[in-house]
Amino acid sequence: METRKFIRKAVSENKILLFMKGTAQFPQCGFSGKVVDILKKSGVSDLATVNVLEDDSIRQGIKDYSEWPTVPQLYIDGKFIGGADIISEMYDSGELRELLIENKLVPAI
Repeated sequence: METRKFIRKAVSENKILLFMKGTAQFPQCGFSGKVVDILKKSGVSDLATVNVLEDDSIRQGIKDYSEWPTVPQLYIDGKFIGGADIISEMYDSGELRELLIENKLVPAI
């Protein structure tokens, strides 16, 4: 499957998706690990991931797709949310939790 089609399909078929280095169980980059930890702390239990280290075309393709130069990249409901710094800021401000609740990815408590 063409890289762009694979990315588009993955983004559209997963309510929450993280393109990262490694896996949620074994992140291979501090920034990827940080985003996974933030999502777990936020209550996300059904996180889909794509390990960009397994395919160089996806590693570059996701950067082209989002027009964002780094990985990890978080998508919620088909929309690019940001990388590690943006996710950290959103977590600290409470904006990430609101977005997760709004998209029914975590319960409102």
